[in-house]
Amino acid sequence: MCPKTSKTTPLLLIGGICFVIVLVGITGITLINNINLSNIIRLNEKVASDSVSNNENQIKELNYVNNHPRNVYLKLNASRDDADADEQMQKEQEQEQLTNQVQLPKMSAVIGGTKPKVGDNQWKESSEAPAPSSTYSTPSGGDAPSSTSSFSTVTAPPLPFGGVKHNQSGGLIDYEKRNQVVKMMEHAWHNYKLYAWGKNELRPLSQRPHSASIFGSYDLGATIVDGLDTLYIMGLEKEYREGRDWIERKFTLDNISAELSVFETNIRFVGGMLTLYAFTGDPLYKEKAQHVADKLLPAFQTPTGIPYALVNTKTGVAKNYGWASGGSSILSEFGTLHLEFAYLSDITGNPLYRERVQTIRQVLKEIEKPKGLYPNFLNPKTGKWGQLHMSLGALGDSYYEYLLKAWLQSGQTDEEAREMYDEAMLAILDKMVRTSPGGLTYVSDLKFDRLEHKMDHLACFSGGLFALGAATRQNDYTDKYMEVGKGITNTCHESYIRAPTQLGPEAFRFSEAVEARALRSQEKYYILRPETFESYFVLWRLTHDQKYRDWGWEAVLALEKHCRTAHGYCGLRNVYQQEPQKDDVQQSFFLAETLKYLYLLFSDDSVLPLDEWVFNTEAHPLPIKGANAYYRQAPVTLPVSNAS
Repeated sequence: MCPKTSKTTPLLLIGGICFVIVLVGITGITLINNINLSNIIRLNEKVASDSVSNNENQIKELNYVNNHPRNVYLKLNASRDDADADEQMQKEQEQEQLTNQVQLPKMSAVIGGTKPKVGDNQWKESSEAPAPSSTYSTPSGGDAPSSTSSFSTVTAPPLPFGGVKHNQSGGLIDYEKRNQVVKMMEHAWHNYKLYAWGKNELRPLSQRPHSASIFGSYDLGATIVDGLDTLYIMGLEKEYREGRDWIERKFTLDNISAELSVFETNIRFVGGMLTLYAFTGDPLYKEKAQHVADKLLPAFQTPTGIPYALVNTKTGVAKNYGWASGGSSILSEFGTLHLEFAYLSDITGNPLYRERVQTIRQVLKEIEKPKGLYPNFLNPKTGKWGQLHMSLGALGDSYYEYLLKAWLQSGQTDEEAREMYDEAMLAILDKMVRTSPGGLTYVSDLKFDRLEHKMDHLACFSGGLFALGAATRQNDYTDKYMEVGKGITNTCHESYIRAPTQLGPEAFRFSEAVEARALRSQEKYYILRPETFESYFVLWRLTHDQKYRDWGWEAVLALEKHCRTAHGYCGLRNVYQQEPQKDDVQQSFFLAETLKYLYLLFSDDSVLPLDEWVFNTEAHPLPIKGANAYYRQAPVTLPVSNAS
């Protein structure tokens, strides 16, 4: 007899199967979530290991109250009408300090505040502080944490946070547009941190580090050092702290057996550190700047004192590029050291750095210049020019920039630099600046007395250079300088708007058939370069012509449309395509220069005013001697007199 089957058996079986399915599903989801959570935890631990993670470290960070270069919403001769507002702001700041005795005060989105008097000792590092472990003054006046990079005592009064005060003659802030640039900076930085932290640059499409950068695969944190002052200026405090802490814990050139570019290492690493030191007074940055500069010094050991282009920072062996005109050094490279090395001598008290660049200056001053022009190549052994190729773009550009800016940096006392600038610019105006049939002003390359009628994107900085030369000295050339500066800036803008992407090519040409347009495939790319925006910024500051802000906003929209990706920003391989292919590289100078100049373009004139700061060729602002209290010159020790 067959056993009797219960009617409830199929129901129990079905219910059991359903329970098992649900249990497996829950277990799978939990496992996936745990894996994702584990990945997130590991990522956060990686970043946290290189960032500030507790209150003690937060206190050890910059004394923003005493050291932030919030210059300058109130000029020294500020109107008495603002007195009541200033008093109220001061009271608010005092209350904020009482409320936040341990937490550092929140940075505002702009650098501004009451400017200290130039020469006032309270704004300098104490010369009485013991070395090397000087004291650190916390915002609350509490106990200083122990640190290998302690701060000198600073007795400056707190600088006001929050609020906006404009110079009476200054341009107003365009908050909406400037905030968009800040968001771009956050996007670029956060994705670099996520996928390439501590490496040199990010590959946004690949979501991994860019190991083929000019600094190779070594963990030098080029994007961190290059972009940190931009974060500081924008008020991105959390991101700034992470970068500052990485520099303190990780950055060194010791045991880096790599041939580094003297030029690139100087403008990005030395320049970046010097700006951060000027901003903050944090000795960490001065020490790191000197560390890097010392690693570059072996390159200067040549018969002429003209440095080689490359140096192995471990062995000290230096050499030039094999392609550079018979072993020559490059004008734009050895001529773009003066601002950083001169300032480094002043803040360290060591004259060696200034002596090295002054030697370069004397060689270039005394050498015979064909038709008053500087060829791009000079042999460091013989002191003779290489091939006669002149350019205000690649290979020549920033040498001319540093002549003008060395004069400005010196408080306009370095007359030799200004004279060399004027002589060079007059020769360039005569021999290389031309006007196209369509009325566009451009600077042509000159090769063996033949104009090439090609202009590099790199030369687009010269619009601002000519204009700055005009604005800083009245002479017979002032009007011509300004006219050419405006003309070049307009031409570079034309090179942008004549491309479907609204972004300019690497080089563009002029002829009867075409103007301000690239013709060769290798000239059609755009790698997030800043030079055109630099000229927009300078011309805006000098003229307040709204078109320069309008042009800058056009560029912001184009960058967002064509260069932004889910994980950062990329350059374009062909600006003339409607849907161009991206190059998968987020250059460190995009954070250091491009976004900084766009941010400043939409800021008030009193944010890093041009009469108090000069920008190195990587857009790192350096203070002007005698005009800026943040120059932080080392105390001068006078020799003891033998007189009785």
